[in-house]
Amino acid sequence: MDSSDATSKGMSQDGRTRQEAATPPQQGPVAAAQEEEGAPGDALSGPPQSPLGTGVPRTLFSTWDGWQDAATLKTALEDTATGTPSSEGPPKPTPAQPDPTGAISSPHGGHGKQEQQQRSWEGDRHDGSASLLWVARPGLLFQGDKQSSCHPLSLSWALGYNSSLAVHSLAGGEDRVLLYVCSHTAVIHDILGGQQYHLQGHANTISCLCVSEDRRWVATADGGPDPLVIVWDTFSGIPVRTIFDSHPGGGVAAVAISRDARYLVTISAGRAQKVCVWRWTSPTESPVCSTELRPEFGLQDFVVFNPQNPHEFVSNSKTQVIFYLWSDASLQYSTPPLTKQTFNSVVGHFSQSAFHFNNTQALTGTSAGKLVLWDTARALSLSEEAQVQPHSTKATKLVPMQRSSITVLMVLESCIVTGDVKGRVKFYNGRLQLLACYSHSGVGPICSISFSKPPSEPPDAASACSSAGSQPFTIGNFILSTSDATVLHVATDGTNFEKVMEEAKKATTAIACHPRQALLAVGSHCGLLKVWDYQQPKYLVSRIFTEAGIQCLSYDPEGCFLAAGFTDGSVYILDAISLQSCCEAFRFSRGAVTHISFSHDSEYLATADEKYAVTVYKRVLQNGQRCWEHLAGLHSHYKPIQSILFGVQLDSNEPRLLSLGEDRQLVEYDLSSSSKDQLVISHRDRVEQVAVPLCLAWYPQFGTESFILTANSCYKMKLYNTTTKMCRKTLLGPTYGSPLEKIQILPTRSTTDPQKCYLAYVTKDKVGLQILPVDGNPHKSSAFICHPDGVSDLACSYDGRYVFTAGGNDRTVLKWEVNLKSWKTISTMCSCAAKASTRWRPDRCQRIFPWRKFLL
Repeated sequence: MDSSDATSKGMSQDGRTRQEAATPPQQGPVAAAQEEEGAPGDALSGPPQSPLGTGVPRTLFSTWDGWQDAATLKTALEDTATGTPSSEGPPKPTPAQPDPTGAISSPHGGHGKQEQQQRSWEGDRHDGSASLLWVARPGLLFQGDKQSSCHPLSLSWALGYNSSLAVHSLAGGEDRVLLYVCSHTAVIHDILGGQQYHLQGHANTISCLCVSEDRRWVATADGGPDPLVIVWDTFSGIPVRTIFDSHPGGGVAAVAISRDARYLVTISAGRAQKVCVWRWTSPTESPVCSTELRPEFGLQDFVVFNPQNPHEFVSNSKTQVIFYLWSDASLQYSTPPLTKQTFNSVVGHFSQSAFHFNNTQALTGTSAGKLVLWDTARALSLSEEAQVQPHSTKATKLVPMQRSSITVLMVLESCIVTGDVKGRVKFYNGRLQLLACYSHSGVGPICSISFSKPPSEPPDAASACSSAGSQPFTIGNFILSTSDATVLHVATDGTNFEKVMEEAKKATTAIACHPRQALLAVGSHCGLLKVWDYQQPKYLVSRIFTEAGIQCLSYDPEGCFLAAGFTDGSVYILDAISLQSCCEAFRFSRGAVTHISFSHDSEYLATADEKYAVTVYKRVLQNGQRCWEHLAGLHSHYKPIQSILFGVQLDSNEPRLLSLGEDRQLVEYDLSSSSKDQLVISHRDRVEQVAVPLCLAWYPQFGTESFILTANSCYKMKLYNTTTKMCRKTLLGPTYGSPLEKIQILPTRSTTDPQKCYLAYVTKDKVGLQILPVDGNPHKSSAFICHPDGVSDLACSYDGRYVFTAGGNDRTVLKWEVNLKSWKTISTMCSCAAKASTRWRPDRCQRIFPWRKFLL
């Protein structure tokens, strides 16, 4: 079973970089100790202790049908719990052979005859040792060849990521395999190999995720009306457990996995939060224990287990830290008070918490640059008797570490790691004495820090305290992610910061495909414009506009120009290759430019803005050079403009321009009669009476009559004669929860064969395909969830092999591979099944089932 089959579901009609090495930092690891803020003295007491190992589960359960028994997962978890790795760290994935389609390889490809026989679990019954989970090893996801998908649209690549969530490193050494979240999909990205594997299964945007210590098990949770918690095996990409309706209504705000990878803790979102502990390897569908929190505690959005005791964990909001102790019978918690009067000092807002490796203390970072030290009256025991007893924790010290806010707090084997809003990463020993500091001027506020594996041979905290600076500090390389959507790889031996990813930090609202090459332009509200080669895939060139954000993009039909409309009403016409301006920016719109389009001959450029105005620019000859100038503008609508569309006159090669608005008016402009500052309207037609038109496109020429295709808010698609504007046909369109918002005719090599014409569309949160010609058949359309928080734009590649969607506020762009062959087969089968299941009639039965005529 491919993970995409269990996750990215085809919707039925009921609608369910550029890499650049940074210059060395100005401060070295040792010199950082002499910085302005200094290092605190001996703040903690007690010798450090090594974390304790825990047991392994005896009863196991999985939603994956490929498992024959529990032995496979049990063995895998034994390696996790005892610390015995299944291999000497994840090896560098073997790059797959370049695929002409630019799609991503499948994990079920060829590995030789022996492994192919081992993975033949789909049709044979054999012991668990031959399952895919048993043979899974690091790097398996990116080995083998790609298998064709049975879906009309399959996710091929994801651009951008959710910078508010952590980025995890899944590989060791020099390999750079990252795990991050794109909208409702978790992405495992091999940076050096240029490959991605997508963990698809959520219908809502992923709100939190966590990774086990050995980087094998990943838990993802989403926020929405029907939230899911899914546990994945990162070696094989298999979803090994799905928890349904964990927190109905608001979704999940925080999730954590214990060190032995046996338990999960989830905290719901919303005002009245609920905390649940799950034994995810158990077949039970209910949590082991749970409790509800009072609203005055604030939104608890961070939680972490005690590494030495899986029956203890801590969570915090901005104003309250809560300590928990649980057993099979109950879940108890304590809320130690901490105010400004406790230590006569400003505390600030809490960011993250962690347990000290001495097993008696805990730490919490604050926005005031301080660490709160929490202590217990006794060391917690792992015995069941001690776990059920109430425990008390109180704040014993408030240690000032620096002036800037602490955003990340981690505790490793014998050192404490912090990250702050100035992009600095600091390492402390067990007594909070500074060991090293890594910083760079170009790094923004740190969102997460991830080490590929625990540091090898870490220095002893006590000796480092007694002889500060005498023993060299060694730490493994790590990955940083910042709140401004930048991921960096830090090599600690040379203190080098290297950019791995740099994405949009604000909403991605505009995409456009080059008409003749495999290029995609992506624009965002932060002013970042990037051109991406989606076959390689890699970024080619970028430009940042600091004045305003990009709202819409369009290539001209020749592929020479790229026009960009901005939120401040300005319009830039750029060179399609260098992104340099071809002329001065135009500023004739009084509101944000919402639509932009070129004519077929690249002689006209039209825009629509949020002030209901259409503006036209014309290419003219001045001083022997072709340049662009403003022609005219007109407030032709009294409600928002939904679409503008260029076409060609039926009796000539002259361009024609139409605009469609929420006022139900279809307006056609006479460009040949228009002059400077005077835009002439040739026709104005009302196309709807009750429904609101949402989008339009030129309908392919299937006969002698030409049509304009529109879609409205009542799920109807209408065909209008291009000359008379008379409605010639009204049909039912795709019904997948929301009406069609954008439509495009999928480019194909043959435009005369009706069986080879398709319509790409997006609804509020889905992308889909419709077989043309439209006839109201519900089985000729299909849709897939692409951006649960809303789709902002749609684009199709010049050859019709890919469809791209932009997610707006989720700051991601998804590349979907089109599989027309499988779609035609599925559509035909569904149509035949629907005909066979219709109400019985003698005439129909004689035609479909000839043998039944003998029963009449």
